[in-house]
Amino acid sequence: MKIDREPMSLIGYDPIGSWERFSKTVEDLLPYRNSAGVTWINLDYLDSDAINTLAAAFHIHPLTVEDILDTNQRPKAEEFDDYLFIVLKAINRDDNRITLEQISIVLMEDTIITFQEKPGDNFDGIRKRIRNNAGRIRRTGSDYLAYALMDAVVDEYYLVLDAQGEEIEEFETRAADDTDAEFIPDIQKVKQSLFLLRKSIWPLRDSVSHIIHSDSKFIKDDLEPFLKDLHDHVLQAAETLENYRDLMAGVIEVNLSAVSNGMNKIMKVLTIISTIFIPLTFIVGVYGMNFAFMPELSSPYGYPVVMGVMIIVAAGMLVFFKRRRWI
Repeated sequence: MKIDREPMSLIGYDPIGSWERFSKTVEDLLPYRNSAGVTWINLDYLDSDAINTLAAAFHIHPLTVEDILDTNQRPKAEEFDDYLFIVLKAINRDDNRITLEQISIVLMEDTIITFQEKPGDNFDGIRKRIRNNAGRIRRTGSDYLAYALMDAVVDEYYLVLDAQGEEIEEFETRAADDTDAEFIPDIQKVKQSLFLLRKSIWPLRDSVSHIIHSDSKFIKDDLEPFLKDLHDHVLQAAETLENYRDLMAGVIEVNLSAVSNGMNKIMKVLTIISTIFIPLTFIVGVYGMNFAFMPELSSPYGYPVVMGVMIIVAAGMLVFFKRRRWI
């Protein structure tokens, strides 16, 4: 969702109130980073100069900077001396097409920095909760904010998976139609989408589990129940995804069976036609040998008699096939 504001923002809050700053440059935001309470700095796009400036100001390791700029990272969680680094994928569905966006989170004791790959605002609901003092977010620390950000991303997974499930149901209806020429190309697109979802969801399950069991100094003990709930949500999304993959395999098998049955019907018809013409071809071949002494050739009734015999043979074979229920 595109938004009409500056691409870099800072939100500070405590139990009493909250404040916001927006800017095109990180330098304008840095003077506010020592404000009381929790400070949340967000970049709406990956600007290397801005990221390096933040890295220098908050002692972010160069390897972390590389991971932030490399948008092909797998979801993961790594702890450094001064911060906890988390990478996850936001999943969106646009015009029946799955798109991924890398979200990088740097969690410190009283500060959190988020890096979004694309312009927009995946966290608008959290901003509103901070402004309106809704829920517990203003009464907790930066670790709860990190959890809330991750939870917001995971909630979007369910919307995408629900839409994907509806699309798979349509394929179950189309699978039995062996004349649907677009079935295979369309189902390949869905398989690719499921593959992208799997690459994003399953590693996140391991990342959340790592955070829960890491005994990190940046995660307070009272956050553990929330992280376990988040882990359950990710696990549920992963299991739903695997169910969809199994359904797709079944849909493909149904379509292959339908195509095979259609081909068998065609081959059956062609085989019956060929079988009927075998004796007819034999009769025509016999009378096409042009021997001088073939009495039927000189008979005035030779041609109609042979044609009649051929018709009787063909009709007899059709009756025989019908009685054997081959046609």
